[in-house]
Amino acid sequence: MNPFKSLKALRDDISGATAVEYGLILALMFLAMVGAVESVGTEVTSTWNDVNSQVSDSSAKAREG
Repeated sequence: MNPFKSLKALRDDISGATAVEYGLILALMFLAMVGAVESVGTEVTSTWNDVNSQVSDSSAKAREG
């Protein structure tokens, strides 16, 4: 078998290209989801910190009379 024919056949073989493309799409989707979850997590943490502060302030005022 001619080595150049083998290299040409290997170069022209696109059977794995679709799998690579799907892998890249999945990686991009994963990164987008991580960014979204991180952003939402920050907002949820901020909201619960505000709730905690308001409850603490209300409790302190109730104790004072």
